[in-house]
Amino acid sequence: MITARGPQAGLHPAARGQQSVALTAAPAHLSVLDADTSKNMYEEKGGIVGVPDYQTLMLPLLRFAGDGQEHSLRMTIDALADEFGLTSDERKELLPSGQQSVFDNRVGWARTYLSKAGLLERTRRGHFRISERGRQVLAARPDRIDVKYLDRFEEFRDFRDPRRTRSGSGSTDGASSDQEETTPEELLESAYGRLRDSLAGEVLEQVRSASPSLFEKLVVELLLKMGYGGSRQDAGRAIGRSGDEGIDGIIKEDRLGLDIIYIQAKRWESSVGRPEVQKFAGALQGQRAKKGIMLTTSTFSASALDYVSKIDSKIVLIDGAQLADLMIDHNLGVSATANYEVKKVDTDYFTE
Repeated sequence: MITARGPQAGLHPAARGQQSVALTAAPAHLSVLDADTSKNMYEEKGGIVGVPDYQTLMLPLLRFAGDGQEHSLRMTIDALADEFGLTSDERKELLPSGQQSVFDNRVGWARTYLSKAGLLERTRRGHFRISERGRQVLAARPDRIDVKYLDRFEEFRDFRDPRRTRSGSGSTDGASSDQEETTPEELLESAYGRLRDSLAGEVLEQVRSASPSLFEKLVVELLLKMGYGGSRQDAGRAIGRSGDEGIDGIIKEDRLGLDIIYIQAKRWESSVGRPEVQKFAGALQGQRAKKGIMLTTSTFSASALDYVSKIDSKIVLIDGAQLADLMIDHNLGVSATANYEVKKVDTDYFTE
């Protein structure tokens, strides 16, 4: 049996464009992807790379459980990762929240969906085995198991749309193909990402149109929230100094003032190039200083970024996009309108 390195289907369009892929023999103990299915998946998608989506994992997971034995979720995740030939980096790839790996999350949801459709049955905490219905499905040798396939089971339709059970309606709201390829956590984090990107754009627009005094206040408050500057009064005096040789102010690195950081904050319209950064670096040398922050509401050129990576002085460049992100992270100039908590069952509570 031969299986492709990487996922088999349902990838985002950007991932499908990568053609280079290695083929490797699947582990002898695991018959999750048969040769024909693996070959068809590879040829139809024009090359397979990255982590498979949770629907692509459904049939391999069910086949893995097809031996009728009890399996743990951890064992299943490791076995499927080996079967799909995932690299170490792919196995460690995290969701945007950083709380769980993408692959673990997708295997977990594949198991949940199969269980809700009655193809798997949970035996004890973190363990499951194939059900009689699951055996019947495998015996039918489907080419693929996905949400559309599982919709034939009434229990799964009830799970997908609880309102259907309460109202007695026989229809469910159709979900887009993009939504069906991602897990609920991925959908939630993707929506959050879009909201944050939109907010960052609005914040930056406000900063660019702010008065000089408000911009100065903004820089002071942001650095304070990030832990710099000692007291607010000290920070205000430092940033409020008149410019001297390209330096707009100085601020304490910590509350004790063990070191000093020199600052230049400007609302440039165009991209800031290497010459401006070199002037700031020269000003630091004139003060025998080693640390500086250069902040702009625009961007820095590639040559400027390359320059600061090679000099002895430690200069941090903060462009407009980073400035907006820092303001959001530290709740400066923004306010929360809603909070959503994502909870899970505390299995320890139910353990006697």
